[in-house]
Amino acid sequence: MLLIWTLSMLLGAVAGKEICFPRLGCFSDDAPWAGIVERPLKILPWAPKDVNTRFLMYTNENPNNFQEIVADPEIIGGSNFRADRKTRFIIHGFVDKGEENWLSNMCRNLFQVESVNCICVDWKSGSRTGYTQASQNIRVVGAEVAYFVEVLQSSFGYSPSEVHIIGHSLGAHAAAEAGRRFNGTIARITGLDPAEPCFEGTPELVRLDPSDAMFVDVIHTDAAPVIPNMGFGMTQPVGHLDFFPNGGKEMPGCQKNIVSQIVDIEGIWEGTRDFVACNHLRSYKYYSDSIVTPDGFAGFFCASYNLFTANKCFPCPEEGCPQMGHYADRFPGKTDGVDRKFYLNTGDASNFARWRYKVSVTLSGKKVRGKVLVSLFGSKGNSKQYEIFKGSLQPTYTHSNEIDSDVNVGDLQKVKFIWTNNVINPTLPRVGASRIIVERNDGKVYNFCSQETVREEILLTLSPC
Repeated sequence: MLLIWTLSMLLGAVAGKEICFPRLGCFSDDAPWAGIVERPLKILPWAPKDVNTRFLMYTNENPNNFQEIVADPEIIGGSNFRADRKTRFIIHGFVDKGEENWLSNMCRNLFQVESVNCICVDWKSGSRTGYTQASQNIRVVGAEVAYFVEVLQSSFGYSPSEVHIIGHSLGAHAAAEAGRRFNGTIARITGLDPAEPCFEGTPELVRLDPSDAMFVDVIHTDAAPVIPNMGFGMTQPVGHLDFFPNGGKEMPGCQKNIVSQIVDIEGIWEGTRDFVACNHLRSYKYYSDSIVTPDGFAGFFCASYNLFTANKCFPCPEEGCPQMGHYADRFPGKTDGVDRKFYLNTGDASNFARWRYKVSVTLSGKKVRGKVLVSLFGSKGNSKQYEIFKGSLQPTYTHSNEIDSDVNVGDLQKVKFIWTNNVINPTLPRVGASRIIVERNDGKVYNFCSQETVREEILLTLSPC
């Protein structure tokens, strides 16, 4: 670290260079863009022709094949672009490309819920180089996106308040550059695990921050340190709402063995990407699922993930919980503060959505050791069995736990109780649940009662009381 600091100070003392391009303006390697601890190397971005930013547009009229458009009013006017609907740009990250399936799949999910201009921003020519160079090239990518929006505004009367930029990894900081050039008047920027190296701890000018758009939401899925954990995503909150699913560091389903990770359901290429950066890629997978699952990613405001897992942050407050992902902008208090952390759990495979419930079980019957499981039955579906407690089962004692159901059961109609301890007991003890209280994340409470007891591994159904 001392060597890096010394190098950065020496480089910072050298007179800065500047390079200018038509349409996009000038870029310098002065601090904080270079010559600081986090960005010690004096590097300028490549020329626009070398970064080769491309705009690949999908719409509801052409959901499967993109139209490649440029920032030219005549070409835009002759395309399927429509000025009466929102425009969502999706920007990929390091060594990725705009033609990758995840971008077009996200567009197609959007078409299921809205009419939209969905523009995938390809800059693979500038992303497939050394990381430090790529981290500078995103400045040109952001400038190109901003110029495209300028053309929309000047030629079609299109408002920046209709623009949403979604950026993954380095793409999140490219989105920030675009937003900065519009003085934060773009409607929304979503950062999908914004890249950490060269950005964590830097001044706001360099990285994504809440001033870059009217609303900035962020999903952190790989927030472990680069050294020694190889975490590619930022740890620090950089939006109005920052979501840390599963704690933000290790995502369920990313601990598969090497063979199963590489020979993935999406094929060898996707599997290899998942093996190298599974946690990092989860952010865009969560966002894509959130589009078609509007209520499946409720984030709970909490001081830490440890407190969240200790069941200290349930239910949602009076104003509700924001939804991580596509519908985060529906949260009424979305811009009331900055750097607010929200926690939730997800599944280990798509669909990643989960619905959190608090279940409290008051026991009856004999005193034994074992574990208690409960399943929920409602107007929209039924859950599997979830363990509520394990230990000494004593009558009149109440045990509570929070569960993350893979089904939104809707309005609860009944619950089922079962206990087990896998121990042969000739007295055939009976245990029951005199009351089970289920609380949804919106605070609605359901009460169920029974006067019966059952033997081990026999289901007991409780009805409303």
